[in-house]
Amino acid sequence: MSKVSIEGAGSYAHHYPKVALIVTVHAGGKDNCMAVAWHTSISHTPPLYGVSIAPKRLTMEMILDSGEFGINFIPMEKASLIASVGGFSGRKGDKFEKWSIGKEKPLKISAPVLKDAHACYECRLVDHRTYGDHIWVVGEIVATHYDKELFTSEQMMNFDRISPALYIGGELYTTIAKDTPRHLDRKEYGSR
Repeated sequence: MSKVSIEGAGSYAHHYPKVALIVTVHAGGKDNCMAVAWHTSISHTPPLYGVSIAPKRLTMEMILDSGEFGINFIPMEKASLIASVGGFSGRKGDKFEKWSIGKEKPLKISAPVLKDAHACYECRLVDHRTYGDHIWVVGEIVATHYDKELFTSEQMMNFDRISPALYIGGELYTTIAKDTPRHLDRKEYGSR
């Protein structure tokens, strides 16, 4: 192995792949959505989820106006939808109308749940802070939607039935090979 050492972050793509998702929002009587790759769970109790959004995005403005947002996980076979909403500004038109994006009724918030999502979190905004050129948005998960046929009884993805869309940078997407997941019990490995 020949490692290279440089100052700074370089292309800033070494942390990929990331699960790609679509954030949805409703404010001022209209819906909007955007593609996101920078996101993560933060806390189990309370259930908090964070997403990084550029301040110039219409979605960011709408989240601040409404105080809520949806996190929609999209399968690989619908990755073109992620790229589509990521490449078109909601300021130029209605993304839902442009791509005939199907919506389902949320339980607790007004942001739509996407029909093409295999799972969705409805989030109420609890905090937002600027870090560098993005805003870190934190929401408490107040409702969850998932297709139970695509998940195990423990609510983990069943890779025999679903292929998550993974963004690897440079406008490239991939997914997990079905035979690659391995169970590695950290208690067992930690006691070696």
